[in-house]
Amino acid sequence: MSGPSVAELRAVAQPHSTMDRNSGEHWAGSLYMRKLSIYVTWFLAKTPITPNQTTWLMILSGVLAGVVIALPGLWAAVGAALLIQLYLLLDCSDGELARWTRRTSITGVYLDRVGHYFAEAALLIGLGFRASETLPDWYTVMGFAAALGAILIKAETDLVDVARARSGLVAAAESSAEQFQSRGLGMARKAAAALKFHRLVQAVELSIIVVVAAVWDLLAGGLAATRVLVVACVVVAVLQMALHLISILASRRLS
Repeated sequence: MSGPSVAELRAVAQPHSTMDRNSGEHWAGSLYMRKLSIYVTWFLAKTPITPNQTTWLMILSGVLAGVVIALPGLWAAVGAALLIQLYLLLDCSDGELARWTRRTSITGVYLDRVGHYFAEAALLIGLGFRASETLPDWYTVMGFAAALGAILIKAETDLVDVARARSGLVAAAESSAEQFQSRGLGMARKAAAALKFHRLVQAVELSIIVVVAAVWDLLAGGLAATRVLVVACVVVAVLQMALHLISILASRRLS
C-alpha cells in the first residue's frame, strides 16, 4: 500500500483553520486525540474506506457504548468509556480523511451531527437502564428524559442555522454567540460557561464519570452513585436546555 506521509497528511487534514478554531473542537480532541487520529487517518487513506463510512463507524461505536453501559458491573462501564474514546477518534478521522481525499460533503456534515445526537442519547438512556433495579422504573424514565434534554440542547444550536437559512441569511459567525443585547445576560453566559456543568451530559465526560460512579458502587455496594449521577444528568439537561434557549434568543445569532 502506498500513500501520503504523516507530515503530508497533517498539512492538509489538520489545517490551522480547524486546529485553532474557538468552538467545535472538543477539549479531548485538541489535548490528545488529534495527535492519535492523524495516524488512523494515515492508515484509512491507504484503504477504500470513505469518509462517510468512517462516520458510520463513529455512529456505531457511540450507540454501542450506550448498549454496553446499560450492563451491570465496572467492566461494562470501562468498556463503554473505551468505545466513546473510539467514537471520538473516528469523529476526528472522518473529517481529516474527507479533507485529504477532497470528499467533504453536506451528507458528511449531516451524518456527523446525527452521530453526536445518537451517541449522547444512547449513553444517557443506557445509564438510566444501568441505574434501574426493575425495568422500567423511574431511573429508566430519567435516562430517557436526560437523553431528550441533551438532544434538544443540540437541536437549539442547529436550528439557529436552519432559521437563518430560511430567512436568506448565512450561518452565524462564532463571535455572534458572544454578543448579547443585555450586558447582564452576557456576564451570566460567561459564568455558566466557566462552570462547564453542561459537560456532564456530553459523551466523553459522562463516560468517564460513569466509570468513577461504577468504582464507587463496587466499593460501597449497590447503585447509589450511579443513581445520583442519573438524577444529576436530568437536572443539568433540563437546566442547560432552558439556559441555552434563553442565551440564543438574547444573543445576536438570530439577527
